[in-house]
Amino acid sequence: MDNFEEYLRQGEPNKAEKARVWKTAIGLQQVDGLKPSDYLIATAKQNIDGDITIDEVKQRIDTYYIQHPTQTNEDRTEEADKVSARMTEILSEQTFTFSPAEYIAIHRRLFKGIYKFAGKIRNYNITKQEWVLNGETVLYGSAESLKATLEYDFEQEKKFSFKGLSQQEVIEHIAHFISYLWQIHIFGEGNTRTTAIFLIKYMRTFGFNVNNNLFAEHSWYFRNALVRANYKNHTKNIHASNEFLLRFFENLLLGENHILQNREMHVQFVKPVNDPVKTKNDPVNDLVKRSIMQHLKLNPRANYSKLADKTAYSTATIKRHIQELKKMGIIERIGSDKTGYWKIIE
Repeated sequence: MDNFEEYLRQGEPNKAEKARVWKTAIGLQQVDGLKPSDYLIATAKQNIDGDITIDEVKQRIDTYYIQHPTQTNEDRTEEADKVSARMTEILSEQTFTFSPAEYIAIHRRLFKGIYKFAGKIRNYNITKQEWVLNGETVLYGSAESLKATLEYDFEQEKKFSFKGLSQQEVIEHIAHFISYLWQIHIFGEGNTRTTAIFLIKYMRTFGFNVNNNLFAEHSWYFRNALVRANYKNHTKNIHASNEFLLRFFENLLLGENHILQNREMHVQFVKPVNDPVKTKNDPVNDLVKRSIMQHLKLNPRANYSKLADKTAYSTATIKRHIQELKKMGIIERIGSDKTGYWKIIE
């Protein structure tokens, strides 16, 4: 990724913007463990310098792999190169339509000629072993209802009113939507990369200045955060949590500096007492409690059911942890159960 730092340091706006887009496109290949070739890097630099267009980049990459065929199950460099160039093209376009058709079209454009099912909704069920889940899988959408589920989610999002919401609440809502969209997993492969490109384009319609570096440098964290937001196993006391996804989004859109570490998301992770990841002055070291505190800061009048809805934990779990927070002297109830609010004691 250091290949493009020279352009960012030089400060020429046009070149810097192109370099940022290329960094994002190349970084997103990491979600599937792919690494573009030196040839792609050299060709991308020619594009950044203005010597060749993005169409010429794609033509050169296509010609290169006709002459040097390498695409196998083990060596997917060709996929990484071609998809990186196509992502750069899409992210450079000032066009977007919020629709299932747009989402599917992005997948088709990214993976045409790479996957036979590019731009097609899968007709079979899938499972994927996840490192962050210790080998378990998220329950993805059923093949029989993928199209209907996709259309329903988009329709509900279109109807949702953002009027009167704070910036934080807007971000939380969009994080929920993207989490649900990814969980459907309508394609056989390439869901995370397609979702990331769609998300960046969608965020621009809200006027957000997206920090593309996060996708360039933390694309695997983004994927693992989506996994944790969509996995639960009550027999093992594992609950679906948007906490990690919200950390990513807050860094992405609000300029926050949450430390993003994949190890924290592993279902068997136990945070050491003196772990530097722990926020200074934060006496709450429990995942559920921290999530509750985060939402109480935004909405002190939230009731148990509202907190359960926001955090994806059960109402019983919320009640138990609220009582523990009260005993710890971290929160205090002011007023009645119906009309009062929660005060966080600094």
